[in-house]
Amino acid sequence: MVKLNKDYLIEKRNVLNEIRANSMTLQELRFFNIYLSKINSRNINTRLVRFPIDDFRAIMELSSRINIDYIKNVTTNLLRQVVSVPDEKTGGYSQFQLFKECEVNQDDNDKWYVEINAHDKTLPLMFEFKNKYFTYQLFNTLRLKSSNQLRMYELLKQYENSGSKIWPVKELKKDLWIGIDEYPRFGDFKSYVLNVCQQALKEYTDIKFTYAPHGKKGKSGKILNLKFTIEANQDYTDQITLDMFIKKQRFSNNKNIIKVNKNTNFNYKDRIDFLKGSCNDEFSFTEIEILNNKIREFMTFDQFSDQIYCHHYINDRYKIMINKANKGEIKKSRFGYVKSLMNIKI
Repeated sequence: MVKLNKDYLIEKRNVLNEIRANSMTLQELRFFNIYLSKINSRNINTRLVRFPIDDFRAIMELSSRINIDYIKNVTTNLLRQVVSVPDEKTGGYSQFQLFKECEVNQDDNDKWYVEINAHDKTLPLMFEFKNKYFTYQLFNTLRLKSSNQLRMYELLKQYENSGSKIWPVKELKKDLWIGIDEYPRFGDFKSYVLNVCQQALKEYTDIKFTYAPHGKKGKSGKILNLKFTIEANQDYTDQITLDMFIKKQRFSNNKNIIKVNKNTNFNYKDRIDFLKGSCNDEFSFTEIEILNNKIREFMTFDQFSDQIYCHHYINDRYKIMINKANKGEIKKSRFGYVKSLMNIKI
């Protein structure tokens, strides 16, 4: 195994981990964790972090041929991430951005970089805290394949020393940043989220978990609470350093590239993996390929070239399907219904 140094250690306050932020993509969550691994939580002067632009592209799973205008799209989304911190005494809350500014530019050696700075209001959540925090090494999150998996890891890591945690199902969904209308049937939530996370954490991280219904049930036997048992995991895949991860991502981004037209290229596999997140990873790689091909039929070249635009487009239609499913209005294929909404304005 590769021995990691302290530069890859994340120290995260419980309150920051419990914040219910805007729903982030896997790439945005990963970037935030890498940012936390690069700062020194005991030194507020480390708040400004610089990435070589090739590293940034690899972390965000962007093609090496994407131009600066596209990078601007990605960094704009990072700057839009807003967190809400509740006031337990009054019941109110405060809201602010995670990051306050970002710069994409060239250094004195003509090397492009991305520089990002934490928002002033976020600093007390990231620096100079003395208690109520947990730590983990960055490698644990680098191989996880969805935002659900990454969030589940961090939530359980916070309670690792306790050995267990009881969650109301509704609260757990909120903590995983899952919409209130998503997965109304516990069986779907179990199959598409809990079991998938359980397998991923066992394979890639230093903890594993089991879960079971806990306490009284609701009407018709509805499961209201779950008890998670958390333990150390010795059977995970070997650790991976950030440098190794970036190198692997660069290699991945430079193969399996297909031409959209003579001017622009995309890493096809990473694009489909990215778009899977628009449907909460519910649909298979092949099914997302079908949706990708459908939108390619009617979108302009600029629209189709913007993976974030495509992600939001598909996600909007996925949310319509979820609302219909919750009302019992979808009798057959959930995927088929989403597919039927392609090329329909909403």
